[in-house]
Parts: sequence; structure tokens; C-alpha cells
Amino acid sequence: MASLFQFPALVAYLLSTAGFLVFIVRRNKTAAAGATWLMAAGFGLQTAALAFQTSSLGQIPVLTLPQALGFSGWALTGGCLLLFWKFRLPVLGAFASPLATALVLIGSAQKETLAGVTPTFQSLWLTLHLGSIFSGYAFFGLAFLAGVMYLLQERQIKAKRTGALYHRLPSLNVLDALNYYCLTIGFPLMTLGLITGAALAQLALGAYWRWDPKEVWSLVVWLLYAVLLHQRLTVGWRGRRAAIMAIVGFTMLCFTFLGVSVLFSGYHTFESLKNLRSP
Repeated sequence: MASLFQFPALVAYLLSTAGFLVFIVRRNKTAAAGATWLMAAGFGLQTAALAFQTSSLGQIPVLTLPQALGFSGWALTGGCLLLFWKFRLPVLGAFASPLATALVLIGSAQKETLAGVTPTFQSLWLTLHLGSIFSGYAFFGLAFLAGVMYLLQERQIKAKRTGALYHRLPSLNVLDALNYYCLTIGFPLMTLGLITGAALAQLALGAYWRWDPKEVWSLVVWLLYAVLLHQRLTVGWRGRRAAIMAIVGFTMLCFTFLGVSVLFSGYHTFESLKNLRSP
């Protein structure tokens, strides 16, 4: 059943990306509005596909790298739609839609039919852990995009050469507020993900913390974002410095998510996650 929704969702995402591209090139607000609706349609269709996959597996489908990337694309799209509702910035879709579409496209390449997870891991703790972690990652990704847009807009203003992109991007204050808003959502979600992950480790492995490489790197990333939020709240970090830190933080997060799984061994690698599956 999931496959019945996956392909239409991917088509909707591709058309959405094309619509946002038209908006960037021609500043066509109608194209941006249509692209936003297509993004919402793709999100709804992919949600249905993920619901069927979750029901079949007994857990959120992130046991393989393609599945995890596809789920990341879904979370990024959901976050983008939420921000559009609050900030009304179609240009954010122009930056987020290509990335989300690429992730979903990679996720759709999963050909292997997977058995469900073992009863031990059909756990609410694991569901909360995975859901909150991936949602937090999505908002950190959107903070990254806000930081990139901030630096691009600042560069155009300082150079006094306002090109076509200048008129599509909002003011620096709006982009800084967008960056901060994403951080204030992403950080609690990641914190919840780490707490539920520790609780799950205690239940399944008998220890809250085992110095697994991904645990260590996740803690490093969490501390970096904690420092960034602390500095914004107490010292008043804003603008360029906050944008750069958001970019650095997300770069480290990507390494934690992908690089650690490839370069190090541990029970968080995708190879180890095969042990969660039923025989």
C-alpha cells in the first residue's frame, strides 16, 4: 500500500521544486503559491506512505540509510510548511524544497522488502526517540538554510549590488528571527530525543550511556546548539555570528548522522540496525 502513495508524493515534490524555481527566476507569486500547495500535497501523500510502512514494520521506517533519508525529507517538508504558516516566506520553500525532494528521491530507491522489527523494539520509547530526533534535525536544517540566506542577503547589501535574489529574500531581521525560531524548536526536540534514547538504552541494553560514537557526537552537537542558544539569550548573539554558528552546527550534525555511521562502529550504525529486524 505504501508504494501507492510514494510515487505521487515524489511527483508532487518534483513539481513543487519546479514551481519554486519559477518563483526565483520570475518572481511569480502564483507559482510560489502553487508550489506550496504541491509541497503540502506531497507531504500528505508521503505521510500516508509512512503510516503504512510504520504499521508494517512495527516502528518508524528508518532502519536503512535510504529510509532514514526519505524520512528526513518528510520531516524537513513538515517543518518548512509550519514555518510558511508563521512567516509567509515562499523563498524558504525555494531553498528547502530541492533538498527535501532529493532526500525523498533517495528514500524511494529502497528496494529491499524489510521484515518488521523485533518485539523488543516495538517500543514507544524508540518511536519517541526517532520521531523527536529526526524532527529536531529537520528544524536545525531549516536554521541552516536561514543562515545561508542571511549570509547571501548580507553580502548583497554590503556589496551594494542588489541582484535578483535580493528582492526574493526578506530582510536580515526576518532571516535572523527565522533562524532563532528554528533553533528554539529544534533544540527541545533534540533534547527529548537524547533523553528518550537514554531511557531506551537502559531498557534494551542495561545502561543509559555506553560511549557509542554516535552518542558522543550527538552530545557534542547538542552542546554546540546549547551554547548558541545561551549566547543568543544572554549575550545577544544575532546576525552574522548566529548564522555562521547555525551552519557550523548543522555541518557537524550531518557528520554525526552520516559520517559517524560510515567511519565508526557501534550499535547506531545502519549495519547494526539490521539486528532490530525480525528473522
